[in-house]
Amino acid sequence: MSSSDSGRQGVCILGSTGTIGVNTLDVINRHLDKYKVIALTANQADEKLFQQCLKFNPQYAVMVDEDSAQRLKQKICGAKVDTEVLCGVESLEKVAGLEDVDQVMAAIVGAAGLLPTLAAARAGKRILLANKEALVMSGDIFIKEVKKYNAELLPIDSEHNAIFQCMPKHFESGLENVGVNKILLTASGGPFRTRSIDTLHDVTPEEAVAHPNWVMGQKISVDSATMMNKGLEVIEACWLFNTQPSMVQVVLHSQSIIHSMVSYTDGSVLAQMGNPDMRTPIAHAMAWPERMLSGVEPLDIFEVAKLEFEKPDFERFPCLAMAYDALNEGGTATTVLNAANEIAVDAFLNKQLSFMNISRVIEKTLENTSIVEADNLNTILQADSAARLLSLDLVKQLEFNR
Repeated sequence: MSSSDSGRQGVCILGSTGTIGVNTLDVINRHLDKYKVIALTANQADEKLFQQCLKFNPQYAVMVDEDSAQRLKQKICGAKVDTEVLCGVESLEKVAGLEDVDQVMAAIVGAAGLLPTLAAARAGKRILLANKEALVMSGDIFIKEVKKYNAELLPIDSEHNAIFQCMPKHFESGLENVGVNKILLTASGGPFRTRSIDTLHDVTPEEAVAHPNWVMGQKISVDSATMMNKGLEVIEACWLFNTQPSMVQVVLHSQSIIHSMVSYTDGSVLAQMGNPDMRTPIAHAMAWPERMLSGVEPLDIFEVAKLEFEKPDFERFPCLAMAYDALNEGGTATTVLNAANEIAVDAFLNKQLSFMNISRVIEKTLENTSIVEADNLNTILQADSAARLLSLDLVKQLEFNR
């Protein structure tokens, strides 16, 4: 433990103003005897970050956006809060590796979270991974860095955290060596699971972000509606649990009560259940291998009454199929997939692209990109940048086309 403040664990939250960040602070607030906030970071939400600084008094607050950083500095100075305000992407990497930080909540959405999460790995921190793109873009490199610097990697996505809880010890040696038959990765199916496919062209951003079970940010909510989120989670699961795509089966479970399952060769299936609340996996990972209160209400199984499951429809959810294909192709394919998806989803949210054209942008970007071996970070970042430029061009071509 590096934090010397009364034996409390020092925590850095990358993306503290987002849903995961806010929930993490809620958990910390319940255990101020165990945890101290060292650093909070955000992109542009300076007022929200200011309020967090007033409450938790971190040593550092980082704003990526320069104008937002200036506004935050003025507010911090006026309130006489003892928090140093930093600016820029490099500052994210700095606070992720601070000596007083024991745990880093990696909750920045998208590719922007890759470099600071890698910095946390290289500093040997306990990484609470909510940013799946770090593994989607550079899984091999990231896992190697975690091992090289003796960092600790604990998944925060509810599904991966559930799988982690159901896994046997030493699963890193290979699932076939520890009696695991298959990972059953559950998915709610999002808001359009039963909606007629013929009407999906008319989906609005407001409809797409209205997730039936979870409170999430806009980008992740759209990913859930297309099921790209589940595709990215399949990729993440393969890296986290050292396995192949054929070992990960997506299961539609609209109630989101079972968060995922692990099937064993002896016929056993272990499931992790609970109310759909992100504070459960956050508290689990922060306290692991112990347990602590999260603020989540216990599951009432009599109220649940029954659980339902079905197979995913790849015609309805082409993004899920493309994620499996990219994972099987290997190299920079998953980096390209992720970059194209981020551009397409942003265009959809800004009403520059129809819902069904999200998958078309991703498909055409993959078709028109040369996939190479993802053997170094520069190659990955170049592939990411090139895919974004191509996707932007495709958005302009497909704009409002049906």
